[in-house]
Amino acid sequence: MPKANRLLWFYGGSALFVALNIYLIITKEVYWFYALPVAVILIMMFLFSLDRLILLLVFLTPLTFKFEHYDLGFTISFPTEPLIVAIMFLFFFRLIYEGNYNVRVLRHPVTIFLMLNLLWMFVSTVTSEIPLVSVKHLLSRLWFVTTFFFAAIFLFREVGNIKRFMWLFGAALALVVLYVTYNHYQAGFERDMGYAVVRPFFNDHTHYAAVIALVAPFFIVLTFNRTDKGWLRYMALVFFLVFCAGIVFSYSRASWLSIFVSAAGFVILALRLQFRFILAGLVLVVGGLYLFQSEIIMHLERNQQESSGDFAEHIRSASNITSDASNLERINRWRSAYRMFEERPLVGWGPGTYQFVYAPFQRSEDYTIITTHFGDLGNAHSEYIGPLSESGFPGMLTFTAMVLAVLATGVRLYKKAPTREMRLLALGITLGFITYFTHGLLNNFLDTDKASVPFWGMMAMLVAMDVFYTKRR
Repeated sequence: MPKANRLLWFYGGSALFVALNIYLIITKEVYWFYALPVAVILIMMFLFSLDRLILLLVFLTPLTFKFEHYDLGFTISFPTEPLIVAIMFLFFFRLIYEGNYNVRVLRHPVTIFLMLNLLWMFVSTVTSEIPLVSVKHLLSRLWFVTTFFFAAIFLFREVGNIKRFMWLFGAALALVVLYVTYNHYQAGFERDMGYAVVRPFFNDHTHYAAVIALVAPFFIVLTFNRTDKGWLRYMALVFFLVFCAGIVFSYSRASWLSIFVSAAGFVILALRLQFRFILAGLVLVVGGLYLFQSEIIMHLERNQQESSGDFAEHIRSASNITSDASNLERINRWRSAYRMFEERPLVGWGPGTYQFVYAPFQRSEDYTIITTHFGDLGNAHSEYIGPLSESGFPGMLTFTAMVLAVLATGVRLYKKAPTREMRLLALGITLGFITYFTHGLLNNFLDTDKASVPFWGMMAMLVAMDVFYTKRR
């Protein structure tokens, strides 16, 4: 078609669309028609450019908001989650139609433990106390894992897509951090306002800080990547500083702790300490905690420092197990989860059911000022204890095994990846996982899109680098 005719069709079609849109708005009060081009573009990407659609979803994820339908009893992240579900169905359709998947990916230890964890979630869903809740929870986990691990892993055959994924997510997250920090500035950086200023993008300040801490190490590592242009390295440093400000003013003690643990992990990796020395150190720490547990508990019980807007006081309050309501309520949730595990040690009560069934397992001596008799304040506050109560011991075991496999893969890549750039990328991803796995001792967020997208995506990056680039015996 001649260029003049193409321009005529373009401008004529645009004018017709604008005219029809004006007509519908003025005469019919129909406002949705203006979204038609966006819908067409998304459909075209879904059919012909799935990799770009996944990267678009990565960018949109930090900017999404929750849409709740009370009558139907579901909550969905808009606009990303419907597209993620569609990609999951497309992936399974292609898998059934083509009948093959990369065997090396399936044989990787991370993939094996991930599939075992999903399989046991299915088993515990069948035996669930509230099957409908568990089915919803399992499906939610499945569409995130399918899209951002099993489907996205082939994006990362090209190392550049690893950086594109992180840059897109980081750019959108930086915008959210700037927005939240400005609102916090308007409120005088009061600690109590930390719960409100993160909305509507995050449900609370701990969720917000955990996601920032997960991706922040990647950007400080990028500043040392000599293959990138100078301005990109400076931009990575700017992103890291923005994320540091977000973590500091989140007043999330768990995230502060996770950053310190990640820094310790970096020192261990940088010194290239042998595994036997690391294991010996862990044994000494655990043994010391066990031998002196009475003295440690007595010392903790003497700490009366409450949560505070003063940073030093707020840090000291992290070990207050006598009067700090947040710490005491977390202990109440853990004890309730363990009692649930004792009653159903093999299959648990069903994925996602903790918040609906833990109330009767509370004890009066564990009550705090924020405890409710209805048990309607959320989950078990742990990525490890939560599965223990909901999927039994096999659920916690398979998740913990997956965690260890991820860390082992990251460390191996840092030492043996074929290029310096890939070793740096592996280091940044591994340090990010150290923050999340540490934070997971005190909170759990894998039922949310903003944590799940980078979590499963970064896991796919490590597996892709290990499978497609590292020579294995």
